[in-house]
Amino acid sequence: MQIELDILQSLGVAIIAFILGQSIKNKVEFFKKFFIPSPVIGGLIISIINLILSQSGLLFVKFDEIIQDFFMNIFFTCIGLSCSFKVLKKSGWLGLKLAIAIIILLPLQDLIGVGLSYVLGINPLHGIAMGSTSMTGGIGSAVSFGKIMESYGATNNTTIGVAAATFGLLIGSLVGGPTAKRLIRNHNLKSKGILLERNKEEVKKEINQQSLMQAIIIIALASFLGTFINKLLGHTSINFPYYVGCQFGGLVVRNIYDGFKKDVKINNVEILGNISLNLFLALSLINLDISAILGLALPMFIIMFAQAIFISIYTSLVTFNITGRDYDAAVMVAGHCGVGLGQTPNAIANMEAIIEEEGPADVAMFVFPIVLAIAVNFFNPIVITFFINAFK
Repeated sequence: MQIELDILQSLGVAIIAFILGQSIKNKVEFFKKFFIPSPVIGGLIISIINLILSQSGLLFVKFDEIIQDFFMNIFFTCIGLSCSFKVLKKSGWLGLKLAIAIIILLPLQDLIGVGLSYVLGINPLHGIAMGSTSMTGGIGSAVSFGKIMESYGATNNTTIGVAAATFGLLIGSLVGGPTAKRLIRNHNLKSKGILLERNKEEVKKEINQQSLMQAIIIIALASFLGTFINKLLGHTSINFPYYVGCQFGGLVVRNIYDGFKKDVKINNVEILGNISLNLFLALSLINLDISAILGLALPMFIIMFAQAIFISIYTSLVTFNITGRDYDAAVMVAGHCGVGLGQTPNAIANMEAIIEEEGPADVAMFVFPIVLAIAVNFFNPIVITFFINAFK
């Protein structure tokens, strides 16, 4: 028997999944240490329960996907609104070199995934799902592009991508520290102390109905603009996912605001973006088909292991050398390993772990988050879309 839940019912189950995941994460140190998102924990539990009920022949619960897509598009609009070229300029020449190192990695991860997929005899789109889609892109990207790749015949691609991204969250925190410490030891690198005043605009502004409403208006207008950008992208030979238009809409609006020296209410935008991300992930995870990855367990392990080894080598040879071969460069290597296999929290935690032991790295801590947000969020969807269209 199949039960189909409507929008509000699906949202209600997703909220329950989030609360459940949050409660478990607060009690289990392992999940906190490796930055496993609460909606992923709770969503996986719900999807496992759904799998058990389905396999037992009792019932199968199907959740509404429209609201999932809504929160996905809002989240990526918020990502676009964080892409300020004015802020990027502050990172200077070092920021540009770091961006190059980050961008070059993206297609290489996809080439590894695709190449090994042919060797292992699996769909190359599954290889892309285990490339920059899930590695640098994370769980949100795996879900978003997984649906597109499934439409091209890559069965259960979303589940495979989420599994790969979850593996990346674990391994990303394990690879970065040892890689950076090896560079520090081999090159006898030392912290130069506090090199600059961090230009943080983190004086938390009061959050109230008016400030949140202003942020909602900006997000709504940016996503509205994004729908028209999406129509323009539809006239190209590349099949871009719908949310890319929303992301470009956010980028355009943010830089228009910057040009007129207007406040985009970025603190509130980020809050609303994070809320949308949590709900999007919860809605996505409760709808996963867990049984789909069992037949691909060995190929997945081989590809994930290869990705982990490759990023350690790549960051040591490329990221470290291109960003100056000094202590701050080694700290950025730790961050790049963290985000290249996991997500931004992994990157920051890797960097802070090195700093706590070896000393301050003010340049790295200032430049890396700014460049990362723009380089990954702007270029990765384009790279993934190119590979999907090449191997679909």
